[in-house]
Amino acid sequence: MSIFPPKNRLAPSRPPLELWGGIECTVARIGDQFRNQIRETGHYDRPDDIDRIAALGLRTLRYPVLWETIAPDRQDESSWTWHDRQLAQLREKSIAPIAGLVHHGSGPRYTNLLDPNFPELVAAHAARVAERYPWITLYTPINEPLTTARFSGLYGHWYPHGREQATFLRALITQCRAVVLSMRAIRAVNPAAQLLQTEDLGFAFSTPILRYQADYENQRRWLSLDLLCGMVLPHHPLYGQFIQAGIAASELAFFADGAGRPDIIGINHYLTSERFLDHRVRYYADFLRDYNGHHSYADVEAVRLDFPPGQTGPLVRLREAWQRYGLPVVMSEAHHGNSRDEQLRWLMECWHSAQTLRAEGADIRAVTVWSILGCVDWNTLLMQQNQFYEPGVFDVRSDPPRATALANAIVGLTAHGKYDHPVLDQPGWWRRDNRLHRPVASELAAPSALAPRRLVITGATGTLGQAFSRICDLRGLDHLLLTRADMDIADADSVRRVLQDCQPWAVINAAGYVRPEAAEQEPELCARENAAGAAVLAQACVARGIAYVTFSSDLVFDGKLGRSYVESDKVCPTGVYGASKVRAERQVLEAFPQALVIRSSAFFGPWDRYNFVYAALRDLASGKPVHASDEVFVSPTYIPDLVNETLDLLIDGAEGVWHLANQGTISWHQLITRVAQEAGLDTTGLRKAHVGPRRATALSSERSQSMPSLESAIHRFVRESNVAWQVDGTAGAIARE
Repeated sequence: MSIFPPKNRLAPSRPPLELWGGIECTVARIGDQFRNQIRETGHYDRPDDIDRIAALGLRTLRYPVLWETIAPDRQDESSWTWHDRQLAQLREKSIAPIAGLVHHGSGPRYTNLLDPNFPELVAAHAARVAERYPWITLYTPINEPLTTARFSGLYGHWYPHGREQATFLRALITQCRAVVLSMRAIRAVNPAAQLLQTEDLGFAFSTPILRYQADYENQRRWLSLDLLCGMVLPHHPLYGQFIQAGIAASELAFFADGAGRPDIIGINHYLTSERFLDHRVRYYADFLRDYNGHHSYADVEAVRLDFPPGQTGPLVRLREAWQRYGLPVVMSEAHHGNSRDEQLRWLMECWHSAQTLRAEGADIRAVTVWSILGCVDWNTLLMQQNQFYEPGVFDVRSDPPRATALANAIVGLTAHGKYDHPVLDQPGWWRRDNRLHRPVASELAAPSALAPRRLVITGATGTLGQAFSRICDLRGLDHLLLTRADMDIADADSVRRVLQDCQPWAVINAAGYVRPEAAEQEPELCARENAAGAAVLAQACVARGIAYVTFSSDLVFDGKLGRSYVESDKVCPTGVYGASKVRAERQVLEAFPQALVIRSSAFFGPWDRYNFVYAALRDLASGKPVHASDEVFVSPTYIPDLVNETLDLLIDGAEGVWHLANQGTISWHQLITRVAQEAGLDTTGLRKAHVGPRRATALSSERSQSMPSLESAIHRFVRESNVAWQVDGTAGAIARE
């Protein structure tokens, strides 16, 4: 039941659901260091980002006017140059900013969330913003005050790194008071200004023994909004906790008149927002464990558990906010840091959830596409500086930033209120049964009325084809994996028949001749499988309007350049194999200029027992000598990274030649040495092999630095290959874990 009776039930002529945008802009203090996402994603130095955002059709944008960046050293010394330029561009493009004043921050160095003067200091900043930009009408003075208070005052993640209930509650009430005073100062300049108050609601499920803890957390999640709405009165279930924490009744009474009541409530919901509390800690890793003074328990993602339909997800949480407060609601952050297909599925689930609630009569105003420019290191809540980047609507690892498939989704939703892509035929991983800790038959998404649209993948017996099939299964991408017997890619009639029968939305050509040395004795066969087959597929795909991906090699280069090769470098093969790949590239792009051609190098992966890296480690573990060149330099490519990035590019509609190899240049001898060290193997059996003049066919990219580092790939290879590199004394075999 609503705490406040809804005053403005939507009329039949209500405006359509809007799509808003947002830029991840956190300025968080961790220890003595400040992290600024605007700088880390490069937005600070790219004024043309506003043009890109405007071209999407977005007309409302959550945008930073952050205190820490304007007055970082002294309250009376402000720098507005960057903000003047950016906000002027937004105004020129008719984009309404929602001005954020503190975003997961604790203020500049001269204050913090426990400072009694913090609210007045924030309000003074708010007044200056309103005076300088009186045309701004939407404000979020403090983003997610409850979440920030938990992370800064209860869990110790962010400054001031508190770990006590009293610190948490003090940080919360300080921020909420700052919201009220800030809006008072803003409205003194612009009486029409509105408060959009954001919060991550989350929800806690639990085993029966921990029901009390879950009940508490489910009451606590409303505290910031309850305070602002004047609901934390003596009868409130958590009122006594404030008093016990040393917060005076007069401080709570400050909110009692409801003057801080938001005009719009913004719900930031993530797949990790909902939690499951389990007292059976033996089933979970140590880092998932917690202790509340009574019980030890694991705190895990609820989405990994098998809850009945209708208990989790944005639809349920948005409905709760509407029913509790009866105020207009927006989903103020919709972001998922995963593969492109999953990002699209999450955005569309959020959009459809909002549409469903509007059909029920709820005043749901908008869904906000968050992290338009991506974000950095949020997988560790900013506490580690690994430069782990999650793309958003644009991938800033390209220069200029490259629009992803999310950009197409935004254009479709803003222009027509709908968007379609074949990957949407399957639900997101959070609704597929392979997400669960064990297989179950329940809680599967309802099957589509139509058969899901499929990919066709060639090369069923090869390393690359098998890897694509495995990863497509994990990503929920329906596909057919074809052998040469199923379809001869160099036979136009065979290709035409199969594509007519399968009706795929895209073809990934992972077939081909893969033996460079043997190609010198089999030039005709190599040319047929690598060049003719790739070209026949391209011609068939362009005739049917089917997206197409094929693979090339670093051996289109002779290795004499003296640096890593990029996409625009002139091809110069030295052997039959490289020449066949050059011919394939040319014929494919002549027939189908929008095709995607991936050049890569030196595959190694966790599932293939025949690649050189695995074979070398096997021999070292068995005490056999291993010979590897220290004169040939390559860019080794970890197959899972290659496959995932290729699928993202395919979904994004990328075209032309792309270099995809893990970042780093290394000789074969150095590679085996490094991987063996990571695996804990003795390298005394490793020998340097002389194979001729020094050459380097290493690949880099002028289009994007999207592939992970080679060091990261090596670490994951050793971990994910699931092999204990220890010799069985009898047979000399490698023991499986």
